[in-house]
Amino acid sequence: MKRNSSLRKLFAVGLLAFTLLVVPGSQLRAEEIKAPTVHKEPASVSAEPEEKPTGDFTVTAMSQYFWRGYELSRNSIVIQPSMTLGYKGFSANIWGNLDTKPYSPAAASYSGTWNETDLTLSYSKTLGLFNVGGGYIYYSLASLNKDAADRDDSQELFATVSLNILLSPTLTLYKEIDHYRNWYFLLGVSHVFELNKMVSLKLAATASYLLSTDAEKYPKFDGNALPTTDKFSNFHDGNGIGEPTDQRRPTG
Repeated sequence: MKRNSSLRKLFAVGLLAFTLLVVPGSQLRAEEIKAPTVHKEPASVSAEPEEKPTGDFTVTAMSQYFWRGYELSRNSIVIQPSMTLGYKGFSANIWGNLDTKPYSPAAASYSGTWNETDLTLSYSKTLGLFNVGGGYIYYSLASLNKDAADRDDSQELFATVSLNILLSPTLTLYKEIDHYRNWYFLLGVSHVFELNKMVSLKLAATASYLLSTDAEKYPKFDGNALPTTDKFSNFHDGNGIGEPTDQRRPTG
């Protein structure tokens, strides 16, 4: 009995020593080999891609050249190249008109005539529901044919505002500051119907009002279509178009 009691005491002492020495060491080693906590930094917000300069070049062939209701060619094809450069809302455009068969009241025959070059500088910006913009246009005007009188050049300032809603109503105000003194107000609406992934149909209509400040350049006409000494102030011209557009190219 004494021997068994001695053995139990020895076993108890050994268990106590194991508990005090081995177990804490095991816990320490377990803590030492535990994988360190990785603190993740919050993902940074990626910056918007930098806007790059854009460029566009087009050439249009038309059966007649009308401008604000005025017939500037007749019975001929006109070729109108246009080039635009843009960057961050600013744009510069140069446009020209080549009349392949200039009109003559006397039925004279003329070779093709380059009779107009326009330069437009503009800026536009979107402000919520509104698109706003403005700019300057220089019209370099040559004679319509070699025997016609030279035309005075023209310069305009303009401002425009449109709504980003159905029909995109747009109002543009032009102010002539050179030879043809007037205010020209142009109201337009348009809508694009997508026909398929590549082709859509654009419908548009415009109406204008011209307020002359020069009775000589823009006189009021009487009932016999003769100019008077009064300044013109009335609705001027209207237009409606329907044209297909290529969905693969951006429209301006």
